[in-house]
Amino acid sequence: MHFNTVALIGRYQDSGLDTPLRRLGAVLQALGCKVLIEAETGRNTGVTDFPLADYTAIGQQADLAIIMGGDGTMLAAARRLATTNVAMIGINHGRLGFITDIPLDSADEAITGILNGAYVEDERVLLEGRVLRGNQEMASGLALNDVIINRAGRGGMIELKVECNGVFMHSQRADGLIIATPTGSTAYALSAGGPILHPQVNALVLVPVAPQTLSNRPITLPEDSHLNITIRALGRVESGASVHFDMQALSNCQEGDQIVVRRSPHRVRFLHPQGYSYFSTLRSKLNWNRMLHPWDDPDETSR
Repeated sequence: MHFNTVALIGRYQDSGLDTPLRRLGAVLQALGCKVLIEAETGRNTGVTDFPLADYTAIGQQADLAIIMGGDGTMLAAARRLATTNVAMIGINHGRLGFITDIPLDSADEAITGILNGAYVEDERVLLEGRVLRGNQEMASGLALNDVIINRAGRGGMIELKVECNGVFMHSQRADGLIIATPTGSTAYALSAGGPILHPQVNALVLVPVAPQTLSNRPITLPEDSHLNITIRALGRVESGASVHFDMQALSNCQEGDQIVVRRSPHRVRFLHPQGYSYFSTLRSKLNWNRMLHPWDDPDETSR
């Protein structure tokens, strides 16, 4: 794979982002790449050393996008570039960084290696969802992590009817329901008690949020499942219900609204440095075995 044009996208709300962006741009130019900077990133950080480009132009011109920020920045960029063939690299300038996996202090070396062909490619599935009120589509969106239906304010639980491929699964009263991809299984779904799905597992996971009946447990479904969730009752919820696509919210859902979720035909391509291991990421981010047997951890013994 040849990366002739590389776009830089950053979490421009972060102070001090201009310096690493400029340094990385210089590294890319030294490697012979044409560098673009996402327009809002450039304008808000003051980095105008490179041509500005909106997401449409990045999708048309770039071979690779490098995202500098946290997982939220990567999620937003992935949704915007999902219909293109632009590969993506994540540099962690945030907190946890499950999908922005390259540490900032080793970014120059890692990017140089990737551009020289030393990388691992990783495809991730997306969800597409629609909110229907009768025959009217109220909203739609893509999600790399999850689609979430939950109560929008204080008060009682909401009641949801869940169907899979046209077959009734169950009705449940809960604070909400999470439909997560393997990528999203380490996000809100994990906090709500769901399982971790390896990215190569072709599955989705449904995780209830604080269900009234404790026997309502997470369930893993085939990746090609078509889900239809109907809001049957809002109980005493004061502000109605809301639907989130990767935490981007549509509020004021009503009783009878349907949320239709299925796998998107588009996928996101992540590139990682040579030697990348998903299990190493889990060990690092979830502190697995840190206090037990550090000599068993290759991340520790290699230091």
